[in-house]
Amino acid sequence: MASNRKILLLPGDGIGPEVTRQAARVLEYFDKRRIASFEVKEDLVGGAAIDKHGTPLSDAAMKAALEADAILLGAVGGPKWDNLPFAQKPERGLLRLRKDMQLFANLRPAFVFAALADASTLKREVVEGLDMIIVRELTGGVYFGEPRGITNLPDGSRKGINTQVYTTDEIVRVARVGFELARKRGKRVCSVEKANVMEAGVLWREEVTKLHAAEYSDVQLSHMYADNCAMQLVRNPKQFDVIVTDNLFGDILSDCAAMLTGSLGMLPSASLGATDRNGRRKALYEPVHGSAPDITGKNLANPLASILSLAMMLRYSFDMDNEAKLVEQAVAKALAGGARTGDIAQAGASRISTSEMGDRVLGELQKLA
Repeated sequence: MASNRKILLLPGDGIGPEVTRQAARVLEYFDKRRIASFEVKEDLVGGAAIDKHGTPLSDAAMKAALEADAILLGAVGGPKWDNLPFAQKPERGLLRLRKDMQLFANLRPAFVFAALADASTLKREVVEGLDMIIVRELTGGVYFGEPRGITNLPDGSRKGINTQVYTTDEIVRVARVGFELARKRGKRVCSVEKANVMEAGVLWREEVTKLHAAEYSDVQLSHMYADNCAMQLVRNPKQFDVIVTDNLFGDILSDCAAMLTGSLGMLPSASLGATDRNGRRKALYEPVHGSAPDITGKNLANPLASILSLAMMLRYSFDMDNEAKLVEQAVAKALAGGARTGDIAQAGASRISTSEMGDRVLGELQKLA
């Protein structure tokens, strides 16, 4: 089959290549079964790119990323590159991708599979059935605001400066992503900021409220301070459907929500750009977990976050919702059948390897398809 679905794989560092390989096997399965065809290319990012090209992302890889319809990234970083200058660290490759592709909206779902309800550190009744998503603004706020830096003071001490800055356009475009998602889910959006102590938070609340009144009155909108939201996530997470928040708070709250599911190894993510005239948008998909250098090369990592990131790619980049559901159902059935990597295995339970988990998912996918 001829394909116009162009995917760039950037496995990266640590366990990145191991988990990305299992997701790639799902693509190969769809292609072999003639369910869907993909044009897949692969390149380097992070420490792997530094070792070969002297930069965390080569210009050629960046060009390939801009030409692709979607990117599946593994993980970047590791102790090998810890002593490099800040501007040359592996993570700068990921930041360049986000910046040059203008990926402003980060989607972090928190979904508890029934078979893993007891893997969470919270009680089963608190997390069982959880299905929410956090939309984090990704290219603005305190991580990018100016002025920033570290300066020397006259008395010999130093001062660190970071500036929280948001414009109307930055707020509106990410809020619109949240409202559109909510329309396809439970039609509830909770906008999170700190309007009680931050002017940027006041602007955020005002602009989200105006957009809601003008275009999304069919969606229920609520507002919550970020500190209260953190508390509510561990108190009663099922009250949320879609949370929309800024870069800093989204960074913190999404990791908090991730642990409700039992393991970072289970959580996928998507970073989306603006929709073009053809209705397509640049997008990068990646598991939430890091490069896990302590288990690299041992075939122990959980590949499910990468496989579920691929499912998000099918849904959001290629409008293949049925195929995305097939992948998610295959993961659920593999877990229900007792498949467990070390991060989600209960005490005394048998554990399987990265590749064996991939085998289990593919086996269930074959049954379903």
